[in-house]
Amino acid sequence: MKAIILFFFLLLSLCIYAQEEDAGKTDITTSGFERIEIIKIPSGMDMLEGLNSAVDEKKIKNAVILAGIGSVTDYHFHVVSDKNLPPAHEYPSASRAMDLIAVQGYILNGRVHAHITLSDENSSLGGHLEPGTKALTFIIITLGILSDNLNIEHLDSYMKQD
Repeated sequence: MKAIILFFFLLLSLCIYAQEEDAGKTDITTSGFERIEIIKIPSGMDMLEGLNSAVDEKKIKNAVILAGIGSVTDYHFHVVSDKNLPPAHEYPSASRAMDLIAVQGYILNGRVHAHITLSDENSSLGGHLEPGTKALTFIIITLGILSDNLNIEHLDSYMKQD
């Protein structure tokens, strides 16, 4: 009986140790691009709306936002504002002309998760793209399309995945 109890104790200890080892493990997914899509969002159009429309029209499930440039008349984004999980957010917005100097992010199971960087002659700012960022001249975004079979939606979470 002592041997059985000892066996289960050792088994439980190994399971706990294995879970602790996995908790800090880096998640790595390997893939290649199936194709590249270049999207032009015209003057006056909401950037997130234009990007969502292109994703729907081209039936894009998974992609990497490789690059983006342009200019905006208005911006709206959110940024984390504390160290807690889940973090609090601030939602800066303004109606002013700025250069769009970078766009990056992912399309995860058809959902756009984009971050933007904007600049003017004095500063740069940016964060997670929200509705209300409108193109001034145009916005060009380049997407690297990934396989529909790729399971990457879990990457967009700070919670431990099973």
